[in-house]
Amino acid sequence: MAYEFKITRRVEFAETDMAGIVHYSNFFRYMEVAEHAFFRSLGFSVVTRQVDPPVGWPRVHAECDYSEPLRFEDEVEVHMLVSRKRSKSLTYLFRFRRVNDQPPVEIARGSLTVVCVTHHGAKMTAATIPKEIADKIEVAPAELLA
Repeated sequence: MAYEFKITRRVEFAETDMAGIVHYSNFFRYMEVAEHAFFRSLGFSVVTRQVDPPVGWPRVHAECDYSEPLRFEDEVEVHMLVSRKRSKSLTYLFRFRRVNDQPPVEIARGSLTVVCVTHHGAKMTAATIPKEIADKIEVAPAELLA
């Protein structure tokens, strides 16, 4: 069972503001990219058509705290941990580290809560996480979440 995922990426020029610092909104994109890659690593997509009925994962909470700037061409590691798993939702903890520093420096922390839903036309209804998915995901050990 999986409880963590890491990706490393280089900051693109278009992700920075006029001060040359990554615009805060891009950290939410980085979280989403890591979550999507996590699901793919489990053999699924966040647009999960491999189960019946198909499910989606809208965001119900997102936050990020910043401690250091990230700039153009910096390399950032996005470390995602499953911090909570409920019958209909998942919460992830994200740690962002600038890895071109030696040693790497934590520059931000974020969290994201998603709810499993089924779609009925334009309406969404909260749904129990399908067993095929739930069986592959577990909560990270407490020492990793501290």
